Amino acid sequence: MAFMSTPKVASRQLSRQLVSCLMRVPSTHSSINAHVPTTTPTNLRRSVSTTSTSPHHAAAISTIKTNVDPSSDEFKENTRLMGEAVAQLEGLTQQVQQGGPPKARQKHRERGKMLPRQRIRELVDPGTTFLELSPLAGHKLYPEAEVPSGGIITGVGVVEGVTCVIVANDSTVKGGTYYPITVKKHLRAQEVAEQNNLPYVYPVMW
Repeated sequence: MAFMSTPKVASRQLSRQLVSCLMRVPSTHSSINAHVPTTTPTNLRRSVSTTSTSPHHAAAISTIKTNVDPSSDEFKENTRLMGEAVAQLEGLTQQVQQGGPPKARQKHRERGKMLPRQRIRELVDPGTTFLELSPLAGHKLYPEAEVPSGGIITGVGVVEGVTCVIVANDSTVKGGTYYPITVKKHLRAQEVAEQNNLPYVYPVMW
């Protein structure tokens, strides 16, 4: 006579058979050990975290090998030349940011006007910076005239919390005369505003 077990009894019998089979398998069997967790989920997370931040692992990631010898004569000479180039660039940038000649700047002040870069500093939000574009435009471009910054100041700044492209003519440079480089720099500022979807602020300085 066949024995008909209930679903619950059949489930228990199947569980006992499975446990019995697992108990007979040697503990060194790799296929079983690979699927049996040896730690709790919490311990497993702690183990992974410790492994990923171990000292030797971090050192292997951050170490970059180089053949540069800082004590060599070649390195010292390159450092000297680079220092001179950077100092020259900084000095030239400060010079062109003065604008036109001292006489023109003084005349501007006597009329009760601020210089263009002073106006821009007052325009942008306090605590923010003004990223000037092409400050050396026009440098030694025209043998017959000095045109600091191309006679126009362009850059990106924050006004009332909004990032904008700002353009200001410098009337201390040849009375605000436009040179070809002035037009080119002006159009480039408009392209930057268009391509980046930024408002365009053009204060007229009388």
